[in-house]
Amino acid sequence: MSDIKQYQSAVDVIKTAILQSQARAAKAVNQEQLALYYGIGRYVSANTRKKNWGQGAIEAISNQLKQELPGLRGFSARNIKNMRIFYEGWCMLERHNSAVVTAEFTEFNTKTADETRHAIVNSAVATAEFEDDREIRQLQLANLPDFPLREFLSISFTHHIAILAKAKAYDERVFYMKYADSYKPTVEDLEKVIKQDLYHHQDKIPNNFLATIPDYKQAYRAIRMFKDEYLLNFINVEELGMHDEDVDESVIESNIVHNVKNFIMTFGRGFAFCGSQVHYDKLGHDHWIDLLFFNRDLNRTVVFELKNGNFKVGYLAQLSAYLRILNDDDRRSHEEAPIGIILCRHADKEYAGYIMQDFKQPMGIATYKTADEMDPELLKALPPKEELQRVFEESSK
Repeated sequence: MSDIKQYQSAVDVIKTAILQSQARAAKAVNQEQLALYYGIGRYVSANTRKKNWGQGAIEAISNQLKQELPGLRGFSARNIKNMRIFYEGWCMLERHNSAVVTAEFTEFNTKTADETRHAIVNSAVATAEFEDDREIRQLQLANLPDFPLREFLSISFTHHIAILAKAKAYDERVFYMKYADSYKPTVEDLEKVIKQDLYHHQDKIPNNFLATIPDYKQAYRAIRMFKDEYLLNFINVEELGMHDEDVDESVIESNIVHNVKNFIMTFGRGFAFCGSQVHYDKLGHDHWIDLLFFNRDLNRTVVFELKNGNFKVGYLAQLSAYLRILNDDDRRSHEEAPIGIILCRHADKEYAGYIMQDFKQPMGIATYKTADEMDPELLKALPPKEELQRVFEESSK
């Protein structure tokens, strides 16, 4: 046995320890940074809102910091203002009568509460008046019993600023905070999700999940998994030089396949792409499923049927047939029954929900928008026109 093989188990153990330590270190660094920025934000807020400082003070302070601490990063005038936004966005977390910046978070029903408190206490920052005793007070969470402290500390400062800039209501901010913690999106992707108004589209998809999925917990999980409307911003039929009546499902499907990562990110975590135009022969009849995925969280196959037009009752029958075939011929013993989602341009959702009641296969109906229906700001996020043209040409071969 070679030395490499002989010591491989030791290498694996040490490598795991190193990676775990690095992850903990990165987490602690993020927590310390949030505590520091929260404290500085409070200090800046107190002095600028009360007009203790004159105009241009933040710019002057930023420049002076760069001179006295060469190589300092993250303290531009803009970022210092963002620290003020961060504090003012979450100032309800501390006692209103506290004269100091808080750096200790109360233990809050999380597995990492001790680690969290230790990291934050060690990163305590000066009081709003930089008092000599640097007294530390607890954040007052009594009025926010469901505040997600772990998620608050897990996401980056730039993610926090994106949430505070785009989401104004407390419940929305908490929702996107949890989303950022769960799905680990980039800041740009998080901004797109907020722009798409994911918060208000949750749990609204017309469906029959409660009636067709025996386990009510699984049913509710499926309801929360899908939205009633999606923005497939990587599909741009206008950029392709086509009119709505000229675009069929194959073009849209081709765009999705070529951008399957974006499609999965649009729909959320746990999706694995299984194929497009998946063929099944049942009793001598051919069936072609537009898009087939597997979702690990639901432990189910998910069928997406694409329709470039208004919802029609016949689509439900077609989808029901696909689900029946998958359930009978393709479902593994450990898997739950497959789910189907019809994606169409437009739907009377109340009517669709009514008609769906008599179908025995779990299914839902969602609508989608493409880039030709987007506002100019979102169009900036599209791939170059040449790339879209290439996708179209390949799909036409």
